[in-house]
Amino acid sequence: MEEVLHINVQSALEKQQQGKARLVDIRDPQSFALAHPTNAFHLTDHTLTQFIQESDYEEPVMVMCYHGISSVGAAQYLLNQGFEEVYTVDGGFEAWSESNCRLRALNDTSHSIQQS
Repeated sequence: MEEVLHINVQSALEKQQQGKARLVDIRDPQSFALAHPTNAFHLTDHTLTQFIQESDYEEPVMVMCYHGISSVGAAQYLLNQGFEEVYTVDGGFEAWSESNCRLRALNDTSHSIQQS
């Protein structure tokens, strides 16, 4: 069985910005709507089929939750579905937002908002 990899926020951001990995956010719809990483895919029970159908199983996937705990189970599930390289983002959205990474609100028409 493949093992879930861990990645820190800065490395995750770099991979995402370089187009070397896809970031998915598994938090609840309200939290995702309030703020989420720019270009993150909102992975839920309702969007899972779409995500799997649209994904390249060879492209690395980084899974984010609130604190980096629930994402481990979701990442393992994706590995079990055949994804080759799956990471959990250590510290989750909390660490992402605390590190001043780019965030976006669902109804935000700009490209991103920078937290300070």
